[in-house]
Amino acid sequence: MQLFYNPILTEETTQISFSKEESRHIVKVLRQSGGDKLQITNGKGWLFIAEITIADIKNCQATILSKSFSPPRDYKIHLAVAPTKMNDRYEWFLEKATEIGIDTVTPIICDHSERKVIKNDRFEKILQSAMKQSLHYYLPTLEEAIPFNEFVSTVFNGKKFIAHCEETDRKSLKASLELQKDVLILIGPEGDFSTKEISLAKALGFEPVMLGSTRLRTETAAVVACHSIVFSNEPLM
Repeated sequence: MQLFYNPILTEETTQISFSKEESRHIVKVLRQSGGDKLQITNGKGWLFIAEITIADIKNCQATILSKSFSPPRDYKIHLAVAPTKMNDRYEWFLEKATEIGIDTVTPIICDHSERKVIKNDRFEKILQSAMKQSLHYYLPTLEEAIPFNEFVSTVFNGKKFIAHCEETDRKSLKASLELQKDVLILIGPEGDFSTKEISLAKALGFEPVMLGSTRLRTETAAVVACHSIVFSNEPLM
């Protein structure tokens, strides 16, 4: 069953009216009619089951029949990733990281960044689409783009890492993780972080890590980092 997203739904909501675009999709594309059931999330952990009462192509309406809450994980994943030169590569990262289970994304503008203008509206749509496709009930938070120096100076209560390619002392991310603990990882642009940025991050408590033995693209490194954290925290069956 397809999942819909409506951020204004709350525990007290009993009725819902869909936008013109969603109404057309429900009635015209999915061919849903009165009495059919829909799954909806508010992106905050809640899943609502609703029954269509008015199958109008311009104003579809439904009644909430039931609701359930999925508690969040014991840890949060925050990736601060430099924008890629090609937007589609960053969008690919956002999509895959949402499917895997990221919590927060912050675009960071670095010394070697070639792209410094970010269109969050487009990225938000990518996150929403990926959340619905993967049947997640939490929508990742997309922060505004911020200069590297400013971002690393902010307070973060958890493990802090910087993944870079310089041949210096680095541990593997897998060996450095602490399970069930919040994680923040910095991922640099195509030209990597500058030596100055690496030194600043280390001085501010970021641990240098590697994500494997090969050199990865920015978007690949971000997805690998996200998956490594989730996979390491998976309970043994």
